[in-house]
Amino acid sequence: MKQINIQNNLRKKFIKKGVKMIAPDTVFFSKDTKIGKNVSIEPFVVIGKKVKIYNNVIIHSFTHLENTKIENNVSVGPYARLRPGSVLKSGSRVGNFVEVKKSTIGKDSKVNHLSYVGDTNLGKKVNIGAGTITCNYDGIKKNKTKIEDKVFIGSNSSLVAPLTIKESSVVGAGSVITKNVNKKSLALTRTSQIEIKNYKRKK
Repeated sequence: MKQINIQNNLRKKFIKKGVKMIAPDTVFFSKDTKIGKNVSIEPFVVIGKKVKIYNNVIIHSFTHLENTKIENNVSVGPYARLRPGSVLKSGSRVGNFVEVKKSTIGKDSKVNHLSYVGDTNLGKKVNIGAGTITCNYDGIKKNKTKIEDKVFIGSNSSLVAPLTIKESSVVGAGSVITKNVNKKSLALTRTSQIEIKNYKRKK
């Protein structure tokens, strides 16, 4: 009962401060949550400890935040998870089914869907394609990935840390990148496509 009262009081506090909530009863805050101006929170959002949300932010449904800083003009979710040590810079976007851990998403950068970004520093105007994974754990220690400004990562790519991808470079879709990528380069790892004509499956 005590927890229900605490949550109700927190909801009332943020509504008074101008936070827009469609279904306040489904949104959960921590006592130390800090929220700026013109923030919208959709239903079924959980905000854990040490979360700071700046101005003009929208948190979409079914998103979980913990020990995270979200700067101005950012969109998060739906179905996003921001784990401890995450920083979303102004104008960035983290979309549906994206998990971010101990990483910075740079200004105007996008991780729109179905990706894991861990122990990573993204620069400005980076685009991370769907299904991209930063392979940060080698079984013994966590390794870091650095992705510089204006990099484009194609869908379904695996970035094996430790790794640096320098500015304005492109990683082709479906690649497994294990070596550093130079500035303004295309990095691609694929086998040649084989086609067997008039193929019949064995019965």
